[in-house]
Amino acid sequence: MADSADQETFAPFLSTSTLTYKYDVFVSFRGEDTRTNFTDHLITTLEGKKIRVYKDDKNLPRGEFIWTELMKAIETSRIAVVVFSKNYATSNWCLDELVKIMDCKRVLNQRVLPIFYNVSPSEVRDQKGNFAEALPNGPEVMVNSWKAALKDVANLSGLHLNPFR
Repeated sequence: MADSADQETFAPFLSTSTLTYKYDVFVSFRGEDTRTNFTDHLITTLEGKKIRVYKDDKNLPRGEFIWTELMKAIETSRIAVVVFSKNYATSNWCLDELVKIMDCKRVLNQRVLPIFYNVSPSEVRDQKGNFAEALPNGPEVMVNSWKAALKDVANLSGLHLNPFR
């Protein structure tokens, strides 16, 4: 990312606030799709700009309950970046993170930036393509909350990246 692109993309999200945050950014992503390429580069670039990024492989205390710590990390982050990729919706874990992120957006006014990495916003919003096939089965109340969160986040202004075009 170039410096001017960083400033244009993240400037509206990094405004000062009276709340104290442990992290500037929480990144929700499907590891098998983007951990070793896009997400790793994104996190490295943000950290290079001295932006505090929660990373589950570095910030998770040993012996702690993973889910509880992840929920705290989401709640104490100024911004949530959600990297949607082909297999994002195959993970209950990712979908549950997304529901929590959207709850924090409503309740805590957390900023949310969706990044559509090689998927279209309409696939996410309307649960089409990979998102229709991948959505896990589960209790109806959970599936409905996942679908609502996907629709809500896909209606936000975000970035659509297709590196393979």
